[in-house]
Amino acid sequence: LYHMASKKSNGESYGKGRTRSWTFIVYPDSAPENWRSILDEDHIQWIESPLHDKDLNADNEPKKAHWHILVMYESVKTYEQVKELTDRLNATIPQKCNGVRGLVRYMAHLDNPEKFQYDISEIVGHCGADVSELLKPSSSERYSLIREMINYVKDNSICEFQDLMDYASANRFDDWFPLLCDNSAYVVGQYIKSQRHRKNNSKRNYDGFTVDPETGEVFE
Repeated sequence: LYHMASKKSNGESYGKGRTRSWTFIVYPDSAPENWRSILDEDHIQWIESPLHDKDLNADNEPKKAHWHILVMYESVKTYEQVKELTDRLNATIPQKCNGVRGLVRYMAHLDNPEKFQYDISEIVGHCGADVSELLKPSSSERYSLIREMINYVKDNSICEFQDLMDYASANRFDDWFPLLCDNSAYVVGQYIKSQRHRKNNSKRNYDGFTVDPETGEVFE
C-alpha cells in the first residue's frame, strides 16, 4: 500500500493527468541516433530547442548538454501515453506544459538575461509546428522594436524604405523583418518619409540660388 501511494505521489509531482502539450529533455549521449525520426513518425507537431550546451548549475559547473522538447498533440494525452514515447527516446519523463509560448521562449532564455542567450533561429518546428507564431512579440515588445527601428533610421539618415528593409532582411530577420512585413511598415515608412521631407526642406532658396545650410554649398 505504501509503495502504491508513493508511486502515485511521485507521478503527480511530475504532472500526471491529461493535456495536449507535454515537455521533456533529450540528451545527446543517451538518445538513439534517429530520435528525431521517431518523433516525426508519430506525426505530431513538436518543437526542438537549440542544443543547450552552455547552461550552468547553481555552483557554475556546466550542465549536461540537452535539448528541450515540446510536443503538441491534437487531443489530450495521459502521462502514461506520452511516457511510452519518452521511453523510446531514452528521454526524461514527460511533464505537462502549462504555457507553450513561455516554454518556447525559454528554449532561447529570452526572458532570462542572466542565462546564456541561445539563437532563436535554432529553435526548430517539426511536423507543421509554427515557431514564429509562438515567438510573436507582445504589444510592449513590438513598440520597443519599432523604437529601435526609428532610432536606426534617424541615426543612419535612412531616406528610403527599401534601405531599411534590406538591412532588416540581412541583419534583423528574426525581429525587425517580420514586424515590417506584418504590421509596422506604415508607421516606420511614414517616419522615413517625414525624415526625407525635412532633409529636402533644409535647403533654403536665396534669390534663385539654393544653399545647403550644412555645407554652405550653393546650387543654381
